[in-house]
Amino acid sequence: MIIAYFDCFSGISGDMVLGAMVDAGLDAELLHLEIDKLNLGDVRVHFNPTERHGIAATRAEVEIEGGPLAAADEHHQIAGDTNAAAGSVDHHVHRHVEEVLEVLRQSRLDEEVREKSIEIFRRLATAEARVHGVATEEVHLHEVGTADALVDIVGAVVGLRLLGVEQVFSSPLRCGSGFVQCAHGRYPVPVPAVMELCSGVPLIQTDATSELITPTGAAIITGLAASFEPPPEFRLRSVGYGAGRRPGREIPNLLRIRIGETEGVLARDQAVLVEANIDDMNPEVYGYLFDRLLAGGARDVYVTPVHMKKGRPGSLLSVLADAVQLDRVADIVLSETTTTGLRYHYVERRKLERSSVTVTTAYGPVRVKTASFDGVARHAPEYDDCARLARLKTVPILTVYEAARNAIERE
Repeated sequence: MIIAYFDCFSGISGDMVLGAMVDAGLDAELLHLEIDKLNLGDVRVHFNPTERHGIAATRAEVEIEGGPLAAADEHHQIAGDTNAAAGSVDHHVHRHVEEVLEVLRQSRLDEEVREKSIEIFRRLATAEARVHGVATEEVHLHEVGTADALVDIVGAVVGLRLLGVEQVFSSPLRCGSGFVQCAHGRYPVPVPAVMELCSGVPLIQTDATSELITPTGAAIITGLAASFEPPPEFRLRSVGYGAGRRPGREIPNLLRIRIGETEGVLARDQAVLVEANIDDMNPEVYGYLFDRLLAGGARDVYVTPVHMKKGRPGSLLSVLADAVQLDRVADIVLSETTTTGLRYHYVERRKLERSSVTVTTAYGPVRVKTASFDGVARHAPEYDDCARLARLKTVPILTVYEAARNAIERE
């Protein structure tokens, strides 16, 4: 498996990601051919050799003329998306989220690249919406809605694909301090949108008096990285350095990417575990509660018998969910159970790579989940499909299970 590890020792921005990938061996012309599929007009990304603190690096600069979003670029810059570059911001021209997403939908990008780019850009817009207290569709993208940000996001997604990267990892993110000038005035660093995007991500505060993590950079790395910790063991193939706009006095203003190969690496991610002790609720409620939590985004829900204070038997409710679903899960637990409080903490997960295929059996189609480890595959027919077909064909459910297992083995 080919992996990429981002060393964010001096933060991250969109242009630093592009520069680091080209420095690591990405063909710039192939990248331009993919970016042209956005139909943004005359777009060029200039990759220039430079150095930071004596380390050779590549600086990426996006140049855009004409196209559906260029007007916004002529009137304002993306605040904070130049990695430690602050300046005046003219915000007379705004773009709504749907305008930008429509550019992606109408592009000629491959479906996988297009959908991942939409996901990252939507997360960026959602973060801005939370900061300003409005609905996502009402956000005025004066800071992130330009073609420049779009090129950075699409370039990052397609660049990793061109490099053959199958999984992305990152170091903890180092952030600066001080203030930066944005469209709404002076913002503290890290800016609020970055804080929203980095919920659940380990941040290391530095005394560097500049903006190290930009909103676009935060959206890219949190949307792509499986974990934020030391890298797994891998054989190094190439290293690249992407330079920010300013040299950086305290530390070299660089983003480092390492490309390498590993075997049998487990997928890694972060989640939040929500817990509540319950000893006074009708147990019939749990079935309904589980359905609501799973429909609300929970990854797993389970109950463990516990012995509570005053000798009372009770239940420990545990809910595993993505960090972004914390508020929703908490609302469901507090509204649908008798508990008066809950606790939560962030956890790291290791998991096998999984996929799903549909097989044909004598009873009908059945989805089968597949995972593998050390070259050994494991197959698990989907319960809902097997139960539905067992009822429909009036046969034992185990018969359908066996038919599905036989079908996957044949295939």
